[in-house]
Amino acid sequence: MNIILVSSNQAKPRALTGFHVSVLLIAFIALTSLVTALIVSENNGFKHQAIKVMSPAQLEKSISSSQMHLDAYAKQIGQLQARIMRLDAQNKRLVKLAGIEMKQSAGKKQAAIDSCQVESIGLGGPLVNATPMTEQDLQSAIADLAAAVGNRDEYMNYVEADVLQNSVLKDMLPNSKPVKVAYRSSSYGWRIDPFNGNRAFHEGLDFPASIGTPIRAAGDGIVTVAVHTPDYGNLIKLSHGAGLETRYAHASKLLVKHGSRVVKGQIIALVGSTGRSTGPHLHYEIRLNGSPLDPRKYLSRHSS
Repeated sequence: MNIILVSSNQAKPRALTGFHVSVLLIAFIALTSLVTALIVSENNGFKHQAIKVMSPAQLEKSISSSQMHLDAYAKQIGQLQARIMRLDAQNKRLVKLAGIEMKQSAGKKQAAIDSCQVESIGLGGPLVNATPMTEQDLQSAIADLAAAVGNRDEYMNYVEADVLQNSVLKDMLPNSKPVKVAYRSSSYGWRIDPFNGNRAFHEGLDFPASIGTPIRAAGDGIVTVAVHTPDYGNLIKLSHGAGLETRYAHASKLLVKHGSRVVKGQIIALVGSTGRSTGPHLHYEIRLNGSPLDPRKYLSRHSS
């Protein structure tokens, strides 16, 4: 068999003999075989790596490492539980020294008190059938721990309120409602943030009200701040002396200036929705030396 080729430059036919065609075919087959061999070798390498990753030894090592992390978390939870028990004992001593007599009443207050007034007892015994904690066990322990901390926080809020109500500061406490509407009783403390959906601590009370509703001073004091901030919006801070302070946030309009002296019940601003706010309301805080107090413990006794 002869193959005739024509060159475009000189237009002279050239003939390939059967020998030449055979050489070309052999070269093509060899090149194809080489490419196939390379692909198969690479696939075998991937398979080998996959088998190596999923080997029993590697899997057992991974499981062991995960269990070590779980055991470390379990140890930390145990340490936190021990610290809570020590704090319970300390709180009980402080309450006794302060001479506070917690009134026996039904509802959330008594539940918080009952859950915290326990004796610190010794624990022990033989170790029988010990098994490591699972992830589900840890989640349950963390939930119980969070509930225990919440109860103790609620209890100490009551203790703190009772101490202040019977201290030399009792006549200075801001104890009247800043607006004549109901507050959201669950707004102080841990909650789901309305903007990012994360768990966050809310340091005051929210009073939902129409824009323009009068905001009144909760106690006699001096205006230390009357400005606009990114988070609080239009904000007023009143100093009531001895480290006591109230904050009134998200106002639509401020009616007092820095340095003004105000009296309890005086209108100092109007409700709005400025700053980090989802709608018109008053965000109200009480602070002692910079630390937030639960306003519910004071407004519940002196509503207006």
